[in-house]
Amino acid sequence: MTHRLQPSPSDLLRRPLDALRLALGWLLLAVLCLGWGAIALPLRLILPANTGRRLGRRVTMHGLRFYIAALARLGIFSFELDELDALYDAGPLILIGNHPGLLDALMPISRLPDVACVMKASLLRNPLFGAPSRMAGYIPNDAPLAMVMSACQALQLGGQVLLFPEGGRSRHHPLSPFGPSAALIAKRSGVPVQTLIFETDSAYLCKGWPVLKLPILPVHYRIRLGERFAPDTDMRRLTQRLEQHIADALTAPGTMTSKE
Repeated sequence: MTHRLQPSPSDLLRRPLDALRLALGWLLLAVLCLGWGAIALPLRLILPANTGRRLGRRVTMHGLRFYIAALARLGIFSFELDELDALYDAGPLILIGNHPGLLDALMPISRLPDVACVMKASLLRNPLFGAPSRMAGYIPNDAPLAMVMSACQALQLGGQVLLFPEGGRSRHHPLSPFGPSAALIAKRSGVPVQTLIFETDSAYLCKGWPVLKLPILPVHYRIRLGERFAPDTDMRRLTQRLEQHIADALTAPGTMTSKE
């Protein structure tokens, strides 16, 4: 796949329009989150926990699916996510992957109906994401033992758990060192770990990207299914195998490279 290293003159003329489209995209996300959050907040107090959790995850899935389609329609992003459909009714799985950009969690959640996402605790208190995330039963990452126990409970209830073992967006190429959380959850729950390979042709929304710098649009994302790993009593060994597998997949021939 060949990418332009520098924007052409026609690209430069489109920059004001690109900025407008990006602004519309982020505004749409805010509207969707605030709108659903205003409904989710009282519903969470009324509905039984299990009912609220299932409803929250379903609404979030359909809302994000709409949002991703809107981003593609605006010409901001393009997506290849079809491989995720094989996991739709695959039962309990620990889903892990590399974490290049801010949209990574949204993409699997938009295709899978019963995902508990491990996320920064601060986002659960965020006015945009807090109420929908709490209703969906997403898991804060600030207390490691509580996070592991909550993840195991979500798996026992038949759901899937999504987490990024780098602990944040990738800081190194091809990825940052993995923490042991996925291996520990697998050991305690007996549930396999399904690897996801996140690829993008742009550094937009990656760690270190300047806030006001416009990318070359559209930015393309692709998620591939990697290998599925059985639980291992040796957590260090499993963590190393997971990290090596994803690193190898990101450096294999045919992997997307940045056009920026």
